[in-house]
Amino acid sequence: MKVRFHLPDFAAHYRLNLVFANMVKYAPEYFREGVEIASFYGVFPPSIWNGGRTVGGTCDESFIKMVIKAFNSLGIPLRFTFTNPVLKEEHLYDPFCNKVMKLADNGLNECIVNSPLLEQYIRSEYPNYKLTSSTCKRITDPGVLEAELAKDYSIVVLDYDLNNKFDILEKLPHKDKIEILANACCTPNCQKRLDHYRLIGEQMIIYNEHLKNHPGEPFNINDYATETVTTAINCHCTSRSIFDVIKLNLPTFITPEAIWEKYVPMGFRQFKIEGRTASNLNVIENYMYYMIKPECRDEARFMFLHNLERNGAVVIDGEKSKING
Repeated sequence: MKVRFHLPDFAAHYRLNLVFANMVKYAPEYFREGVEIASFYGVFPPSIWNGGRTVGGTCDESFIKMVIKAFNSLGIPLRFTFTNPVLKEEHLYDPFCNKVMKLADNGLNECIVNSPLLEQYIRSEYPNYKLTSSTCKRITDPGVLEAELAKDYSIVVLDYDLNNKFDILEKLPHKDKIEILANACCTPNCQKRLDHYRLIGEQMIIYNEHLKNHPGEPFNINDYATETVTTAINCHCTSRSIFDVIKLNLPTFITPEAIWEKYVPMGFRQFKIEGRTASNLNVIENYMYYMIKPECRDEARFMFLHNLERNGAVVIDGEKSKING
């Protein structure tokens, strides 16, 4: 039995995730039964195709090549979150995104898609990539979801408002290709979620235009947006820690016990942990909570932090400590 986890983020949490991937490989005694890393998802910034979360910063080609080699050599795919819903044809030819696609085009890596325009472009220009249908599509109608599952996607990410609707889940076909987000921090049934995805997509385009036209100058979204993203997306859900989410006991929340006792016996195998823009400490605690045996969490956390320190991802300077991605 394999319980496959899709984890955040191969660029922002690079060193943390590399250490964790080796921990899964070399210290399996800490982990719950069947735990496997199915992918690390995210983007290399500044990807104009990115969606779902706003990702800033930049990275160079040497970093991209290093990350691809590091995770792919462990047999772990990178899954690019290319889910910007507001792309136009001109954005398909973005030099940076196409460079990333060419560098990672080895038959192992994958893409998460939302825009039909970008999906068709990737299918045409980069046929070696497996495609995932994004949760950003907000498919909550069971009939539409069944039709999506019948399409040529390797995985379909479930809208997390369906997470605990077992009357629907039990009837779904292709359960082995359904990915379930276990630790959703957002308020269930949020009426603004599609608007948030749209505004985040617009911000990624604005950010890339800023880098092109004003290199080296600080970026402030309020200098550009008439409908400012910071005002329109007045949401603090993403700042919730795993402990906040546990205490709230949202109807979308799934415990690790439920994964092994309910979802896996039903035939579900794919689970996502969100945290692309979360702090490293929050990511660590999510990993401990979901994938480590409860009786091993303290020792596993210590071993994880110890290995992070040895690899330079934890830097201790006198009385100050910091964790680097």
